[in-house]
Amino acid sequence: MPTISFPRTSTGRVAALSVIAIPIGVLGALSAWVLVKLIGLLTSIALFQRVSTTPPPMSELHPGPWLFLVAAAGGLAVSLIARWVPTIRGHGIPEAMEAVVERQSVIDVPTAIGKPASASIAIGTGGPFGAEGPIVVTGSAIGSLLGQVLPVSPAERRILLACGAAAGTAGIFGTPFAAVLLPLELLLFEFSTRSLVPLFVAAAVATAIRSGLLDGGSFVPPMTFTPPHGLDLLWYVALGLICGLAAVVICKGLFWIEGGYRRLPIPEFWHPVIGALGFAAVGMVEPRALGVGYDVIGAELAGTIVGGALLALGIAKLLAWWVALGSGTSGGTLAPLLFIGGAFGGWLGSVAVHAGIPVDPRAFALVAMAAVFGASTRAVLTAIVFMIEIVAAPAMAVPLMLATAAAAIVATSLASDSLMTEKLTRRGLRIHHHAEVDVLRSARVSDVMSRDVVTIDAGMSVATAREVVADGPHSAYPLVTHDGALAGMVSRSDLLGDDGSDERPVDTIAATDVVAVPPTASVLEALETIVRESVEHVPVVDDRCLVGICTRTDVLRARARKIQDERPAPSLRRYRS
Repeated sequence: MPTISFPRTSTGRVAALSVIAIPIGVLGALSAWVLVKLIGLLTSIALFQRVSTTPPPMSELHPGPWLFLVAAAGGLAVSLIARWVPTIRGHGIPEAMEAVVERQSVIDVPTAIGKPASASIAIGTGGPFGAEGPIVVTGSAIGSLLGQVLPVSPAERRILLACGAAAGTAGIFGTPFAAVLLPLELLLFEFSTRSLVPLFVAAAVATAIRSGLLDGGSFVPPMTFTPPHGLDLLWYVALGLICGLAAVVICKGLFWIEGGYRRLPIPEFWHPVIGALGFAAVGMVEPRALGVGYDVIGAELAGTIVGGALLALGIAKLLAWWVALGSGTSGGTLAPLLFIGGAFGGWLGSVAVHAGIPVDPRAFALVAMAAVFGASTRAVLTAIVFMIEIVAAPAMAVPLMLATAAAAIVATSLASDSLMTEKLTRRGLRIHHHAEVDVLRSARVSDVMSRDVVTIDAGMSVATAREVVADGPHSAYPLVTHDGALAGMVSRSDLLGDDGSDERPVDTIAATDVVAVPPTASVLEALETIVRESVEHVPVVDDRCLVGICTRTDVLRARARKIQDERPAPSLRRYRS
């Protein structure tokens, strides 16, 4: 009897990846702690002339001409590091996305060191950035480096890279759910048990390390919000629509400034210095626009900054962030977007209250943070969950969902690229953001296989089999017994190259160790078998009987059905009437 084997997938890899995610979570949390402390130390030394890892708030900064020298020195240092590691330029997440798509999730050691070092210098000398972009790169590098020394596939290394990003984000903010969602929406491009379980482990470990060992407190002080109900929710939909427009302005303004830097008749090396002088000029007028701005985000949510002062502060932060990040220096985007969105939303809330509209400006600030961030990055689920986690206010989920959805609709309608993808698009790299059902995983082999199969009788002579092969288009043919059982496979080369007697039974030269798939297997399993065995088709066997053949063309047929499903169809009502 021939040996028929079916391909099997190893679910044990999920457990293996989850075990590897444990040290990634630990290292991610420690890296986040080191980065925050380093930023605090450099800020204290450079801007307040004291040695401390907890600098005073920027409201206590008394800027003078020296601020330009400090900022320029920071920009020069970033440029020098960029000569060693060019990938440290920018806010980090697009570079991690590029590593996933273009370099099989490989991030090197210099990037892992250079990115947090350059970002710490840029922020410590007044750069209006957050620490989240750099820590995403650092955490991603930790996961990637482990994936390079351990025996994992490129796809599994991508999951480990995402685990590092989740661990770093959780280590900064202490928001485990949002930390899982961020790489899912921006880096991983996979939503499965294989990816989710290791991400949960890494984020949970990093959060536990942060809160239990590193004394990581709440990102903002605890506060209470009264959730809106009924028709009052319409005000948040309107807020979301406005925030969508604001997100488009924020992104396109940054892209325009980046284009302006590229057109400057001076070397790129000096661009971060020019950007540093630009944000220093803004800081001379409004010092609270400098640095990470976490304290200002908390004040926006607490409602201690209101009215025109809040709008002016948001505009100052936007200008400083535009001119700094557009220069190609090293920094993050999450905190600035929350800062700007909160200022804009809080101001709109104040205007609404003066107009007699019953809204809470603090709630407007909270919702606008999520809407602006979600619309700018297209990470809408991350934005909603992040804001719920940092204020511990699940009751605000409905207005957050409505506003962020409205903002995303506006932003995607007016701009094809997000803040994270525009740079990659300019390089010719298109990023597919949509998590959707893989038709190759969901379709069964029985749905696409060829049932009308040309077969050879196992008792047929070699000479007769040659006649069948001569008229057929395939390179190999299945041998079947009189009762339809698969007896083996014989190739065209086996028949044409045989020097024995033509009267011998063909099953004497056929391969009896046959790899087959059952009709209930997924089309993806069939494709994997075809690729692994380097064949053009694979037999489909049910209870040892041949029921069909799955070819590469059949695999494409499954994809064609998916394309057809996306096309507009006539109303079903016409067919039912």
